[in-house]
Formats: sequence, C-alpha cells, structure tokens
Amino acid sequence: MALARCDFFSEALGLDTSMQVILPQPTTSPVGPAGGAADDDPPVLYLLHGLTDDETGWLRRTSIERYVAPLGLAVVMPRAERSFYADEEHGNRFWTFLADELPQVCQSFFRLSERREDTFVAGLSMGGYGAVKWALRRPERFAAAASLSGALNVAHRRNHPTRPVNAEVWHTVWGDRPVAGRDDDTVALVRAAGPDTPPLYVACGTEDFLHEDNLAFVEAAREQGVPVTVDFSPGDHDWAYWDTKIQDVLAWLPLRTRPRAEVH
Repeated sequence: MALARCDFFSEALGLDTSMQVILPQPTTSPVGPAGGAADDDPPVLYLLHGLTDDETGWLRRTSIERYVAPLGLAVVMPRAERSFYADEEHGNRFWTFLADELPQVCQSFFRLSERREDTFVAGLSMGGYGAVKWALRRPERFAAAASLSGALNVAHRRNHPTRPVNAEVWHTVWGDRPVAGRDDDTVALVRAAGPDTPPLYVACGTEDFLHEDNLAFVEAAREQGVPVTVDFSPGDHDWAYWDTKIQDVLAWLPLRTRPRAEVH
C-alpha cells in the first residue's frame, strides 16, 4: 500500500485543507501486509471521521491500512472539522466540499474508478451520519454505505435529555433553521428513499448512547424497504469497537473482485 497526505486548496471552503489517502500497491516482499491491486482503476472507499477526530483518526487508531491492503481498495479520508458534513449556517460549505468537490479533486490527483459499483462510503459517529446522508442524497454515486455508531437521528438528538448535540456545534452548523424533515435529517431521507438507494450497513453497540437513534433509523429504513444490514451487538462508543467493526464492513462491501495478494 501507499499512504499519501494530500494538502490542497478547496474552492468550496475557500481555504487549504487536507486528506489522507491509502492507495493499492501490489507487493512481492514477504515483509509487511500483503498488497493486492487490480489491473484497472481501483475501487474507492470514502471513510469519514467523527466529531472529535480529523482526517488522521482512522489511521492513528485502527489498522485500516493493513485491513485494506489485500483488497486492492483505495481509501480517501477527508477533513471536515465539526461540520456534520453540512453546509454550515455560520461556518463553511462542508456538504458542497464533500459531495461535489472532493470526488472531482480525487479523480484529478489519483487513479481511481469512477464507476458507481466501485464507489463506497463509510464513517463513524458524525462520520456515520455523513456517510448515510451522502448515500441517501446522492444514491447514484454509491454501491454501498456503512455507518458505525452513527448519529443517525440528529433532529431527535438536538434536545435529547441526556446527550444532546453540543449547543455551540449546533448553532454553527444549523443555527435556528429546522433540521427535521429537511436534507440533513437522515431519518426523513430514508423514509423518502427510492429504489436506487444503495444497500446500507448499520452497526452500533448496545451500550452506545446513540443506540436508540440507530434503532429509529433502522425501523424507518425497513418500513421504506431500503436494504439494510444491521449489527446491534455489545459495544460502546469507542475505537476498540470501530476497529473491529470496520473489518466487518470491508468484508460486507460488494467489491466486484477481491484481488489475490501478489506475494512470493
């Protein structure tokens, strides 16, 4: 595998930002992770960070590079601050950056497949919300989307009695505008989902404070007939859980081919 830190200027944000990118590399050395890569442009997973992390979180706290090495899968991990992957009311245009600009930037910098069947998105917590929101609002882009401990019911979370969204964060992102029933409400989005909606994977620990939010989202998805794989197993809102579950997500992704490692 090749690991690249990419610092670049974002037109949508009007400033310099960063992303971490894992790129497939066939290897012949017996030392290190086995590397697999197909002959054509590799599939890509956009992997989104949570509220308290940044673009380095997945690399620093999981073994994601080692997990994807034999799959021939590129991984793009962008920086999105505490934006909930939204065009903020009192901040910046992170939804426009994510949904419109980032894929174009990645295609201009790296050799990646542009096919829908080769494009996936996943994330944890705020990133799980962002991944599902992106897949529901742009279903033509993705073959599958996964959420780990996602904040999948933000409209309900706004005034939750025990763990509401931080008031300062909420004010920056949404201000006084309503979220329920709008394009940032993933429950409303899944209730309106059409037949082209990609399969979803929803995992959340039963001890996680977001468990009830995930239950509400899954119920809405099933009522709408959206294909959803559910994993509600013991676990909390922590990296030990996410490091384990991202491996399940990678095994679940409908990769067209899983390259054989070229190791001798």
